[in-house]
Amino acid sequence: MTKKKIIIGSRGSKLALIYANIAKKKLLKFKDKYSFDEIIIKKIKTDGDEIQNVRLSDTGGKGLFSKKIEEELKESKIDLAVHALKDMPSIETRGLVTQYFLERNDPREVLISKDNKILKDQKKGAIIGTSSLRREFQVKNKNSNFKFKIIRGNVDTRIKKLKDGLYDGIILSLTGIKFLSLEENISQTFSISEMIPSVGQGIIALQCRENDFEIQDILKNINHDKTQKCANVERDILKTLEGDCNTAIGAHAKIENGKIYVEAELFSLDGSKRFYIKTSKELKYQEQLGKEIGTILKEKSKNSYRK
Repeated sequence: MTKKKIIIGSRGSKLALIYANIAKKKLLKFKDKYSFDEIIIKKIKTDGDEIQNVRLSDTGGKGLFSKKIEEELKESKIDLAVHALKDMPSIETRGLVTQYFLERNDPREVLISKDNKILKDQKKGAIIGTSSLRREFQVKNKNSNFKFKIIRGNVDTRIKKLKDGLYDGIILSLTGIKFLSLEENISQTFSISEMIPSVGQGIIALQCRENDFEIQDILKNINHDKTQKCANVERDILKTLEGDCNTAIGAHAKIENGKIYVEAELFSLDGSKRFYIKTSKELKYQEQLGKEIGTILKEKSKNSYRK
């Protein structure tokens, strides 16, 4: 039986609602039998939105941004959930499916700083704001002269904290800055190799119930195939490492000319050691690639990335 309406679950932040509306437009384009009012976005407050002053790894991990939304999905209070893939745990929640993705947005990282200074021109002892161990270790690997201070909250809040003088610079994802039309604040954009992004960065994930075949049939038609393949490779690296929020890892996959290229780096728990791999395979082997890279990084690091 065809659903009379589709309810999309989303976090209530400005950026999350932009992602949800992008998904809504895709659904409307494919399913013209639904009117604008028959696809509804429901705002759901998550624990990750409530806790602002500590690292996610100290309060329950990435699941803080998805758990309450997933609960509503499992209880059929919503029909599908829209997430930023980088905020989701790598292990799938029982009864749910995260296998549909919109085309990847720019996954790079940016620096926003006082006086518009790039990273290398920052003073010794400059305070850099980030709640990501990966970003902290990536910067420390290049320059150990900085101090790091946790920063949480939405993008607008973080920029305000910078302008209030609490930080000399903050590191954010470019995707969020672009969607919020805040590009004029950018002091420096890092290349993928300079700062390898987190697993799934720049990807909007669409999650539904495992037994909701009607929604799955719709999502299959708006799924972006290349993004799906890259997302699965990156997530397989993290799954193989049995990684969590304490795992300082960057991984990025891209597809060009029938091959899939992956660049990944893993840091030890204290950030003092870096383990790096860059490789490629023909696209037909992409299902094994993430596991292979994860295994190599695990062996190289001798589990030094785990507590």
